[in-house]
Amino acid sequence: MYESDDPRSRLATARAAPAPAATAFGSSTYARFYATPPQSEDALHRTWFARGQNFIVVYTEAQAGAVFERTGQVDEYVLLLPEADSAVTVEANGERQEIGGFTVTMIPPGNSVVRVTAGGPVVRLFSVRSEDLAALASNAATYAGPHPQVPPFQPWPDPVGGFRIRSYSLDVPDQPGRFGKIFRCTTFMVNVFPPQMGPRDPAKLSPHHHDDFEQCSLAIGGTYVHHLRWPWTANLADWREDEHETCGSPSIAVIPPRVIHTSAAIDPGANLLVDIFSPPREDFSKMEGWVLNAADYPMPA
Repeated sequence: MYESDDPRSRLATARAAPAPAATAFGSSTYARFYATPPQSEDALHRTWFARGQNFIVVYTEAQAGAVFERTGQVDEYVLLLPEADSAVTVEANGERQEIGGFTVTMIPPGNSVVRVTAGGPVVRLFSVRSEDLAALASNAATYAGPHPQVPPFQPWPDPVGGFRIRSYSLDVPDQPGRFGKIFRCTTFMVNVFPPQMGPRDPAKLSPHHHDDFEQCSLAIGGTYVHHLRWPWTANLADWREDEHETCGSPSIAVIPPRVIHTSAAIDPGANLLVDIFSPPREDFSKMEGWVLNAADYPMPA
């Protein structure tokens, strides 16, 4: 249920007939990093781990000198530096790049090191195939088994020219008809929204659902209320109360398939949200010009 001026109203999935009612639903989860102790910390970093069915979010408050290493990483992962003043050095498989803030970077499988040279928030996104990180998630028990509506994780095709460090600036002008700033790789799609200054107009929300993939909404600034509604099925045991969860920053909300949802910024200042999908969304990928690095990462055949 999108407003006519919402770019998502043009998606094929928005025009499709309603999906049949699911016979089972997964659980939503919320991880409020600001209100819980980190799962890992030392003098140079405080790090929280939380997950969905197919992915892991690693959120770090890092100081200069912090080092994050992956040895034998099974697949590509994402590094998001949401603040312009932060900076890192990334080394991967013999390659080295100095990377500034307000960027999203794809880091190849294999051995890699992220060295923080200017402190700030550091967000890393891994697929569930990184089992050592999945085990650290504060909500790991919620995703211990298969999800009734989420297909098992499958990566998208390899990038053009092979795997390497690929970094993209988020300093991209907004464009009418384009929805956020979307980048994808083999394992993730990341959509970084422009700042929402002040509360969202309550008369212009966008309740909708996804048939077969989960959504992770990462709040990195401000405060959001995540509104969720479970459709009724023939089985009363499937019915659930609506959720209206208030989450400050930083935090994540993981929204399962078939659940009607919308998020509303409520902070009077700047509200900053990042939507995360693993693997990438096909419907967004089919929209001309929406995925800003589509030339580097092909869609499945």
